Amino acid sequence: MFENTESTQRQYALRERAVALGWPLDRIVVIDSDLGQSGASTDREGFQRLVSEVGLGRVGIVLGLEVSRLARNSTDWHRLLELCALSDTLILDEDGLYDPAHFNDRLLLGLKGTMSEAELHVLKARLRGGILSRARRGELKQMVPVGFVHDAQDRVILDPDAQVRAAVQLFFDTFRRTGSCLAVVKEFHAKDLLFPRRLRSGAHKGELVWAELLHCRARQIIHNPRYAGAFVFGRTKHRRLPSGKYSSRQVPSDEWILLRDMHPGYITWGEYLSNLQRVKGNALAWSTDRHRGPAREGTALLQGLVICGACGERMSVRYHSHHNAQVPTYWCGRRPMHRGEIGLCQTVHGGALDAAIGDIIIEAMTPLAIEVALSVQQELANRQQDADRLRRQHVERAKYEAELAQRRFLKVDPDNRLVADALEADWNAKLRALAAAQEAYEKAAAADVSVVTDSERAQLMALATDFPRLWRDPHAPMKDKKRMLRLLIEDVALTKGDSVHVDIRFVGGATRSLDLPLPKSCVELRTTDAAIVKEIDQLIDTYTDKEIADLLNERGVRTVVTTPWTAARIGRLRHIYKLTDRYTRLRTQGLLTPQEVAARYDVVVSTVHGWRRRGLLRAHPVNDRGDFLYEIPPEDLPAKFAHKREYQVDVETSSTRN
Repeated sequence: MFENTESTQRQYALRERAVALGWPLDRIVVIDSDLGQSGASTDREGFQRLVSEVGLGRVGIVLGLEVSRLARNSTDWHRLLELCALSDTLILDEDGLYDPAHFNDRLLLGLKGTMSEAELHVLKARLRGGILSRARRGELKQMVPVGFVHDAQDRVILDPDAQVRAAVQLFFDTFRRTGSCLAVVKEFHAKDLLFPRRLRSGAHKGELVWAELLHCRARQIIHNPRYAGAFVFGRTKHRRLPSGKYSSRQVPSDEWILLRDMHPGYITWGEYLSNLQRVKGNALAWSTDRHRGPAREGTALLQGLVICGACGERMSVRYHSHHNAQVPTYWCGRRPMHRGEIGLCQTVHGGALDAAIGDIIIEAMTPLAIEVALSVQQELANRQQDADRLRRQHVERAKYEAELAQRRFLKVDPDNRLVADALEADWNAKLRALAAAQEAYEKAAAADVSVVTDSERAQLMALATDFPRLWRDPHAPMKDKKRMLRLLIEDVALTKGDSVHVDIRFVGGATRSLDLPLPKSCVELRTTDAAIVKEIDQLIDTYTDKEIADLLNERGVRTVVTTPWTAARIGRLRHIYKLTDRYTRLRTQGLLTPQEVAARYDVVVSTVHGWRRRGLLRAHPVNDRGDFLYEIPPEDLPAKFAHKREYQVDVETSSTRN
């Protein structure tokens, strides 16, 4: 329209032709608001005005060089013809004059409209064919994502800006380490790192800007095969809606035009596919087809890896507090919930299960402990270097922009205050941006110095030869433990019966099974062990309750609530387990009470106690209150005055002889 103006001049010349046909100049209306728009579009203001005027009967004749181009679709064209026939409106073009009310003229106009629509279809098909042909050769020029540019020969190359390349490479390195788009965004925000993007529209189209990395942006980068060096065309398909707007939908990858290794990339094709699988697994953690999802911070070691052996569904995690610690429980209730059933499929306590899996990991990882520790140390150093390099490049860019603004300001005529003031304001803004970037760099550099101190490095090397202690370290992040676990274990199937049957499937296909005892119930946990009860039953034959409690405490034996034993606890245990008390046992053995001994020798009870204290009678304590039972005295014991010294000597001599 801007270069080929002859057609436009011919259309405006139709006004003179209308005058020549007898229409007054003031009754001739030129509708030119649709210039530059396709006749196939539906939101043309000029065409809508024409249809409304014809429908109101205000139009006598419609003039055009080729009237069929008024509408490039049959619906609009035939609607216009119908309105012209009803309002006796004529149609004139270079081929002749038509009256839509006459069948032959209307038939001819309809044929012209159909041919015009077909012509548009042929033009689109030719253009589409050319695009597809160039796309199949990988020669179609497209807008490339950030990190790539076109050279002078329109070949795709890596962005010559080192800071842009470093930012994109750091993005993929971080995703390789964390395995989650959200984790990458969090790390960039934690380190105050910006990410580049190129403006797609507006007055500054094509310019490079730096902004915060967003989650949607991270997902676009992960799903873009361009970063793997591949040419791709046809990832989306657009469809026109009745409202005139367009909607787009994703096309399956098997319908793409995909050519691998067409230009340099930041990752390999295998890594690109692996990234897609990881993102898909993360998303499936919230879908109906539950997957294991990314490693998280919870204390459940097998989070996302446990499969119910009863129904095959992936089990969820629930936590409960025990001694101020979060203890996991693996829970399966999805299938009963969907069926409207009451109850759960099965639940498995996670404490003992996680400990058993941890022992397996220790067994598998111990030979590689030194190598793992060294790689971790090297990775920490590389992270610090990459982040520092990116921040330093950001400072260099800010410095360059400040110097460029200074040079522009110095070149301007000082008397031209309108320009000088604007350039001075821009220079000041660049200086402030440079100061902010420098301050952020120094602050981050100071924080990075303490990432791995000498003492921490020494501890890391010490732990290199003791992987079990590293694994059981309470300060070790659970997310890192889960990532190490997922390098070895694919999933774990649990079946709860008389015991918990565990089927472990390792990465690579190897399997291993083990059976774990069911966790004790609350009643069982507060029930004294049978061996301790048996031991107390044996000790009652010899000791009182307090003596038994002291003896157990000396051996380090504790109650079920981990408290020391007391005489009262021993007494309650005897009552609960119906153990025969010491008094009954001694009486069964034939021992006598003090009253019975006093009656046998016709003495008072105090005399019996005196004989016991002097050793004349062998007594056994019954309880801790000072009560005793006595063995049957010898027959030659005198009835009275047996407590005197000479009789005591004779008794001791007789006992020694016997």
